[in-house]
Amino acid sequence: REIYLRSDDSVVRVVGGLSRSVRRSRGYAPEPVFLRQEVDSILAVGGELKNTICLTRGDRAFLGQHVGDLENLETLGFFEETVDHLERILQIEPVAVAHDLHPDYLSTQWALERQDIPRIGVQHHHAHIASCLAENGRDERVIGLSLDGTGYGSDGRIWGGEVLVSDVAAFERVGHFDYRPMVGGAAAIKEPWRMGVAYLYEASRLMEANEQMDNFLKWAGSLAVVEELGVEKVQMVCRMIRGGVNLVQTSSLGRLFDGVAALVGLRQRVSFEGQAAMELEMAMGGLGSEADWNDGYAFEFFEEDGKLLISPDAAILGVWEDGRNGISPEKISRKFHVGLVRLFVSVCRAVRDRTRIDTVALSGGCFQNCFLLENLSSRLTKEGFEVLTHSQVPANDGGLALGQAVVASRRIRQ
Repeated sequence: REIYLRSDDSVVRVVGGLSRSVRRSRGYAPEPVFLRQEVDSILAVGGELKNTICLTRGDRAFLGQHVGDLENLETLGFFEETVDHLERILQIEPVAVAHDLHPDYLSTQWALERQDIPRIGVQHHHAHIASCLAENGRDERVIGLSLDGTGYGSDGRIWGGEVLVSDVAAFERVGHFDYRPMVGGAAAIKEPWRMGVAYLYEASRLMEANEQMDNFLKWAGSLAVVEELGVEKVQMVCRMIRGGVNLVQTSSLGRLFDGVAALVGLRQRVSFEGQAAMELEMAMGGLGSEADWNDGYAFEFFEEDGKLLISPDAAILGVWEDGRNGISPEKISRKFHVGLVRLFVSVCRAVRDRTRIDTVALSGGCFQNCFLLENLSSRLTKEGFEVLTHSQVPANDGGLALGQAVVASRRIRQ
């Protein structure tokens, strides 16, 4: 028989003593998430990767099963079936449709084609933090660490390493990773070596500009990517950066994970989204539980135009230097993770000093990383912060629709 309505297996992971949803589908959907107050009936269509939809009614948000990556007509067809099915069985007629801002997402295009009800665009990383707030029954302003691989920013660039001051209604971007080039655009996601070369090339900017490429190639000739793929490909990336050709600027922490994984020789090409970052986390093995909190790579952050800009340069140079000196990928990965935890604790302290906000919400796909989630949560708690995390819905884009729905409802009421 044909499958009437498919539902993928759910995936959960226990971190910090709680069961964390990674893929919320069979056995969970469409069990509602209970909200702190009643909201309007909204259809939220999620993002492109790990797509789920959300319908709200009263004080309940119903997330549909895992649809998957909206990259072809077959998946889009199942997306439409899911919308029709949930609206019918829940007897909900939405008064508005909420969507991501990225113009190329099929979910966004589908939403914008609906002329019968208002369409409300919600910024990707705001939706992540709003999702975390909604799941925890909260609505006050928080420091939001929204960390993932890709999200369309308000400035048209690709965000992913964001420090926000946010509630459900609005957000302010108070800090982020400094922009670095994704050479070849989406190709850099499938080929992390491009990010590794780009990060290291940008970190070498102290050299004379007209000599930088030649010096860089001599200086970085021992890179795993050079040995594996050849110097011509590295030269190509360097020329594209210098000429500003076919580049997308990104502040993404996910891309930084990719770059480090490539630099230490773990993964130059990926076959699925997040593979390089997962392998970098797994490389720690038992070393992850024995972290020396004084032995992490240094991340510098500074203020520019009222925002905290985080530079990855010192950490990247540390990764390269350790790799050149024969330090194992296991130890490099541990130092990188420790450095990130220390960085975000320092950033949260700096934002608290400015705003007097002492609640932190953690959301985005990077918080599927057990080491980052568990250790950052515990160290922030020791610093006097209250930490909000995901459990019922995924921290990744599978929880995005919940945030879109509550933000859209608040905008309608305002």
